[in-house]
Amino acid sequence: WLKIPRWLAREPLAMSSLAQLPRVVRLGLRGRKAARAVGPARHGLLAAAPSVLQVAAQRRPCSSEAIRPAVTMLSEEEEMLRDSVARFGEDVLAPQAMKMDKAGALRQDVLKALFEQGLMGIEVPSDLGGVGLGFTAACVAVEEVAKVDPAVAVLMDIQNTLLVTAFKDYGNAEQKETYLTRLATDTVGSFCLSEPCSGSDAFALQTRAVKDGDDWIINGSKCWISNAQEAGIFVVFANANPELGHKGITAFVVERTNPGLTVGKKEDKLGIRASSTCEVIFEDCRVPSSALLGEVGKGYRMAIGLLNEGRIGIGAQMVGLSRGAFDYALAYMCTRKQFGQSVADFQGVQFQYARARMEIEAARVLVYNAARLKESGAPFVEEAAMAKLKASEVAQSVSSQCIDWLGGVGFTKEFLAEKFYRDSKIGTIYEGTSNIQLLTIAKAVRQAHSE
Repeated sequence: WLKIPRWLAREPLAMSSLAQLPRVVRLGLRGRKAARAVGPARHGLLAAAPSVLQVAAQRRPCSSEAIRPAVTMLSEEEEMLRDSVARFGEDVLAPQAMKMDKAGALRQDVLKALFEQGLMGIEVPSDLGGVGLGFTAACVAVEEVAKVDPAVAVLMDIQNTLLVTAFKDYGNAEQKETYLTRLATDTVGSFCLSEPCSGSDAFALQTRAVKDGDDWIINGSKCWISNAQEAGIFVVFANANPELGHKGITAFVVERTNPGLTVGKKEDKLGIRASSTCEVIFEDCRVPSSALLGEVGKGYRMAIGLLNEGRIGIGAQMVGLSRGAFDYALAYMCTRKQFGQSVADFQGVQFQYARARMEIEAARVLVYNAARLKESGAPFVEEAAMAKLKASEVAQSVSSQCIDWLGGVGFTKEFLAEKFYRDSKIGTIYEGTSNIQLLTIAKAVRQAHSE
């Protein structure tokens, strides 16, 4: 906690000197008259209230002497998961990453392997077919997969941080048992929020839901919907009461087999090409009242909460991408010889990759700090925005430098460096653009300084 300086314990202190002390010390010295004195006071001023030392002594067992692990230190279960996912990435994903990128499609055997490894339901309770670990563990898995293929990592991230959480936090008992089991074992989910006229202004959505007896009828269209091509269930946000604005937004669960749902055009993207991104169209899409997820009109709160969490997952994806690009380039530089020595041994190059390594670790600390906060139930919105913003910027910077370090071969499609570079660009766009993250951070700062 806070210790009184030795000069303060030795010398009498004039009242005029009090204003020169740090505010926290001044508060401890002024104290409260009602406080009970603990032991004899050395000086008149210290007799007014318990000293900072005395207060610290009472708090010490849970503060200064308590061992708090670093946010990036993993539990035994998290370490086991990390090692298992790393082997999975090397054995299963690495041989297919460039092939899937070129084809612009996810291989079905890779998707099946993700379910078999338990990577699609990390936070789903074990009795429902999941792994039963926490949110940080999900981030660990996303990071490890992104080191090999960020496109597969985003599929995992959306499943674990958006879909699983949606049913865990907002589903009723029947929905949890039904959908969490499916998400963990064999069914991909898709999160349908964005629309052609509703991007960063997510709550200007035009999709409507109208009550018809015991059913709801949904009409509208969604765009930029990740996992849409593989998804078996869709969490769809529609406005059930447009007169109330965003307070009419409601979430529904729609099965892919519903005749009113159509998966439309698949986007031909710059990066994360194996991850499907499609238009989803709803035409007189009738769903029963049991398809309502959460309460009517509470969909906007649900979406905000889920996206705040999802940003941490995207941060983990971008950290993994940065690490994958960095390791790939450094391995090349260590073997590439120029002027009689390894490229990695030139001091000018060393300065560059030392700084890149520092930036990656800085982003990683922000991500895992936000993850631990979320997992502990503490506020994490500002920290999530910082983590996503920093990690996405680092991913672009590091992956760009990696192409430079490889030289001419880095500019060819025969080497993975250019794929990492293309994949990194999406990080500053989806699940909240960089400007949205800055706005979130600025609001939190301003609010703190107005209180």
